[in-house]
Amino acid sequence: MGLNKALMTALKLPLVVLCATLAACASAPVPQGINDPNEAMNRKFHAFNRDLDRSLVRPVAKTYGKVVPGPVRGAVANVADTLDLPGDILNNILQARVEDAANNTLRLAINLTAGIGGLIDVSGAMGLVGAPTDFGETLHVWGVGEGAYVEQPFSGPSTTRDSVGGVVDLVLNPVRLAFSDREAVAATSVQVLSLLGDRDRFSGTVDSVLYDSADSYAQTRLLYLQNRRFELGQVAEPTAENPDDGFIDPYEDPYGE
Repeated sequence: MGLNKALMTALKLPLVVLCATLAACASAPVPQGINDPNEAMNRKFHAFNRDLDRSLVRPVAKTYGKVVPGPVRGAVANVADTLDLPGDILNNILQARVEDAANNTLRLAINLTAGIGGLIDVSGAMGLVGAPTDFGETLHVWGVGEGAYVEQPFSGPSTTRDSVGGVVDLVLNPVRLAFSDREAVAATSVQVLSLLGDRDRFSGTVDSVLYDSADSYAQTRLLYLQNRRFELGQVAEPTAENPDDGFIDPYEDPYGE
């Protein structure tokens, strides 16, 4: 099974690299405002996600935060970050960001060895900051536009481009392809626990957006798009010289008084 997966990846990677080469000179258009043609359906998925959070995710995350000691939660988060590094390295290479790829490779090597399999973020303690990325950003680098806003059931806010990127990341994830099925399940479990830890750690902010906003859907959409565009270098916070600069205020509730 592992050999077949590795073979399929080997066959797919040249095509991906070819696409990167052809799109190397492209430039993604800078998004303006909000493109949400499927708002009615997105709102239904948002309501589903919020109900799921209220009934399951938030209570489980709070229990995880109370029952599991802080050092253990930190170790789980470190392992989850280490598991993300091979995918980050692959995307760094596809983005032709050699320095970031080398940086993440060094982090992976240090954390797997000195960090006892990623339990301790030794590289971070040494001042070696990671360069996390994903295939959605790779598509952006290749010149693919943001597309429409999408709210996905279970996984939450996204865009057309990032939704495609998420599927590719899942299919070409080096960790998933290298591990056996049992190890892959264990790796996924670690990443789920890490997400629960994040949900508990940022509970104040998340609860404020989901349950205290006049329109939690509009607020979530603003926050996601603003943050994602900032990550991709497509928008900056307003300054005295550039009061607008395409910035969407994520804390402005368009339906509030």
